[in-house]
Amino acid sequence: MSATLVAVVLSLFSAVAYAAAAVAQERLASRTADSGVLRLLGRGAWWWSVGLNAGAALLHVAALKYGTLTLVQPLGALTLVAAVPLGARLAGRRVTAVEWRGTALTLAGLAALLVTASGPAPDDVLSVSQALTVTGTTAVLIGVLARPGTRPGLRHASASGVASGVASALTQTVTVAATDRSGPLFSGQVIVVAVLVAAFAAAGLLLSQTAYKGGLGAPLAVVTLANPVAAVVIGLSLLGERLQGGAVGLLLAGAGAAVAGWGVVTLSRSSPGPLSLPAPEPVAAPAAAPLLGSPADSPGEEAHPVAAVLALERGSAAYERALLPRLPRQPKQPKPGHLTPL
Repeated sequence: MSATLVAVVLSLFSAVAYAAAAVAQERLASRTADSGVLRLLGRGAWWWSVGLNAGAALLHVAALKYGTLTLVQPLGALTLVAAVPLGARLAGRRVTAVEWRGTALTLAGLAALLVTASGPAPDDVLSVSQALTVTGTTAVLIGVLARPGTRPGLRHASASGVASGVASALTQTVTVAATDRSGPLFSGQVIVVAVLVAAFAAAGLLLSQTAYKGGLGAPLAVVTLANPVAAVVIGLSLLGERLQGGAVGLLLAGAGAAVAGWGVVTLSRSSPGPLSLPAPEPVAAPAAAPLLGSPADSPGEEAHPVAAVLALERGSAAYERALLPRLPRQPKQPKPGHLTPL
């Protein structure tokens, strides 16, 4: 089996595991919004989702061992594709025409990228000086994107995608260098780059949490697209990766990237907005907010599975605001010793 095929298969399993974990976490979060962290840790379903996430990350790292960044990173969009049938099945509904169209566009674009990005297993790694240069440049870019101003959601989403893409590029260096039998397993290069990987991975997570506060659709598309762009730039400029087919291959790769991006945007735009509660009635208790991923209550209100992807990164506060009942304001009590007029 060729290295390219191994990388594609590992990336496919990684995307399915990430999608399953995201759907499970979203459904668990919607049902346990009022639960504390300690109570959540006692639930077996939560640990299953953590295990799925860990397994997906390990599969992604293994894919980076056998495939180039220009091949593996764009395949991360398969997480969105895998979330569509998983979420639809759990919600008890059919996949919509918009979802089928977004899935078809994403798969067609990724197929074009596979033709041009296929190549031998990676053997080049970033040196410590190159890793530090990439770190400094990325830190400056993230600082510019994360500055206060207008449209913070899209800018923070761009910064999150860049941080995650750089983390994957550095992860490939750690993986290739650590498995190189000609050198020590834990060399100074491996340790330094591993620390940088942890820093950028944490930054990507925190930035995505900020980006999703105003909604999921557009920021999710930006994160999904910015991630492979950052990794591919590093692969082509510093790791000697090349696209197959010369000028024709370059045009095919550009067209594939555009089509795949169109598919990602289509899938992301079909995700629902933030949860909301109807206004409480004077006597009756307020109605409970619908659960994400559950069947729609009316034909005009259709749940969507794409909201499951990275849904936890919106934070539990949003669920608490949506699910906690709105209690009527209590009248002000008179102070002790104060005479109330008749």
